[in-house]
Amino acid sequence: MSLIISFAVSFALLLIAMTVHEFAHGLAAYKLGDSTARLSGRLTLNPLAHIDPFWTVLLPLVLFLSTAGHFVFGAAKPVPVNYWSLKNPKRDMIWIGLAGPMANFILAFIIAGILRFIPTQGISAYLFFNLLTINVVLAIFNLIPIPPLDGSKILMGLLPERLAGQYAAFERYGFIILFVFIWLGIFDRLLWPLVGAVIRMLGVGF
Repeated sequence: MSLIISFAVSFALLLIAMTVHEFAHGLAAYKLGDSTARLSGRLTLNPLAHIDPFWTVLLPLVLFLSTAGHFVFGAAKPVPVNYWSLKNPKRDMIWIGLAGPMANFILAFIIAGILRFIPTQGISAYLFFNLLTINVVLAIFNLIPIPPLDGSKILMGLLPERLAGQYAAFERYGFIILFVFIWLGIFDRLLWPLVGAVIRMLGVGF
């Protein structure tokens, strides 16, 4: 029963972080001239609008159970963006890609401030610290330049047109590459040291 409760708490915190992340993408696109997210009902902080049955529910559940509660991760339904509606598609792609991770970093910064004013022991500190950690993980993970993560959109916006087109062609293999890296433990060796460094920079013990 405790494992079920633990998953429910982790899932709820992950959903908060993912909702903020996707809302930021949609808001950035809207401010830059694309109304696709707003018209499709995705410019909202309602978590239900961002849930994908596999990536948001099934994948976190499988990862959580297969690691005996030590690891949970997932993804929301990507916010639709019509890049041809943007004022400057190549430049704006960078800002939209950055918006999600930056929103998670900002939320983590706010939570770090809250943690300074509440007791270090207790359920509140536990929940806030885990929400902070999930936001930092989500931000750093999404900045990895592997399609379809946000880092790939940022890199495509920075690359010359020809190279950007060739790089975009790898998106069909992106999830395979991601799963291989996760399975090999590459992300564990690269991601967690960065997560720890960011959390320490925020003045929170890790």
